[in-house]
Amino acid sequence: MIDRIVVIGGGISGLSSAFYLQREAERQGKRVRLTIVDGAPDLGGKINTLQRDGFVIERGPDSFLARKLPILELAKDLGIEHELTAQNENGKTSYIMRDGKLHPMPKGMVLGIPTNLDTFMQTTLLSEEGKRRSLQDLEMASAAPEGDESLGDFLSRRIGPEIVKHISEPLLAGIYAGDLSKLSIQATFPQFAEAEREHGGLIRGTQSQQQNKAPHQAPDYLPEELRNSVFLSFKQGLSTMVRALDQALQSAERRMGDAVAAIKPLGDDADAKYEVVLESGEVLLADQVLVTVQAFNAADLLEPLVDVTELRAINYVSVANVVMAFEKSTFDKTFDGSGFLVPRSEGLRITACTWTSNKWLHTSPDDKVLLRCYVGRAGDEEVAMLPDEELKKAVLEDIQKVLGIDAVPIFTQITRMPRSMPQYPVGHLDNTARFRKRLSEELPGVHVTGAAFGGVGLPDCIRSGKEAALEILATL
Repeated sequence: MIDRIVVIGGGISGLSSAFYLQREAERQGKRVRLTIVDGAPDLGGKINTLQRDGFVIERGPDSFLARKLPILELAKDLGIEHELTAQNENGKTSYIMRDGKLHPMPKGMVLGIPTNLDTFMQTTLLSEEGKRRSLQDLEMASAAPEGDESLGDFLSRRIGPEIVKHISEPLLAGIYAGDLSKLSIQATFPQFAEAEREHGGLIRGTQSQQQNKAPHQAPDYLPEELRNSVFLSFKQGLSTMVRALDQALQSAERRMGDAVAAIKPLGDDADAKYEVVLESGEVLLADQVLVTVQAFNAADLLEPLVDVTELRAINYVSVANVVMAFEKSTFDKTFDGSGFLVPRSEGLRITACTWTSNKWLHTSPDDKVLLRCYVGRAGDEEVAMLPDEELKKAVLEDIQKVLGIDAVPIFTQITRMPRSMPQYPVGHLDNTARFRKRLSEELPGVHVTGAAFGGVGLPDCIRSGKEAALEILATL
């Protein structure tokens, strides 16, 4: 018997799921027929590398955390581990803007939590009063509530509003383009809550976690320069991984440029459990359906069949990135770090800027400079949707203001990503567990995974995709 599996979504979650479904089915001697469906014309989702004039430009994500092994394991499984590259050794210092000036991130900060108190007290990012308030965390009793709370409430309670405003918000909210007062701590940074719960405070708990954590076990097949890098990418961009997955999945059927219009359950005596109806009118028979698209798209498909309240609670933020290339001879500035973050309070249109050609040496010719600026965050999404010329002008004005340059870009590349960043509300983990339980009971054979559920980073999507694949295979 051949089990027909339809994977809805051709982003990294869907591709990882399909890859591990195919590989593990072969290992287990199970016969499956895979079909990948996506309304986009090409595979890859948000991953999109542009090769232009000697530049390697990421229009979506640009790297991943090296300590998160699922993506390294996938690279090895695909035979592309030799394509990995590390960030520049001289491009690791990051800066945060305050009062119009760039200040280096204090050494010893772990996700914005001070662990080296001597260097923390020397930072110019915070007032003396703000530093003292942060260190009160060392004396305060634990006040951890039962269950979940917002990341913003937690951090303000433990280390004070000033450090949250000037360090935590641009650093942590920047990962999600979110509002700290609405993001779930358990779904974003559960180690913070664990630090308070187990050690009575955030700083002491984070120090203990750092001292006691097992050393990063980089795989043996990685060369030394890759093992010591916090972030990794691929020499020809992240689309290297998409191309390798595409090649590995040649036996899987594709329906690209044809979105799913509906999922319809069939009767017990039917030849399959479900019909997956495409917008073109084509009908795919399926024994198992894996939905990997954004939560609001998944809700549209599943709402006629099951209560999707929890999916509707996951909001999305629209963002854009603006990449600018310059002649080094006209730029008149050198960098000693990876880039800078911009708190909301600074009043700029950009939320961050990566000095891409300094952070990633493979991305630019030696005589050029490449910058990547980010715009859009919760409560300030309109700027990401400005017309091209207005957006270019706004970003260039901000860059000139911060860096003091008057160079004119060789070219500018804009990528808009409407409703692309999922926001995990307080109670998110319980909500999604409840939804998945209901889905398994009311629609057996229909599964959900992706960035809306288990983390927004590429390794998290790959991990959750593999988990979904193994879960499906266990039911065949």
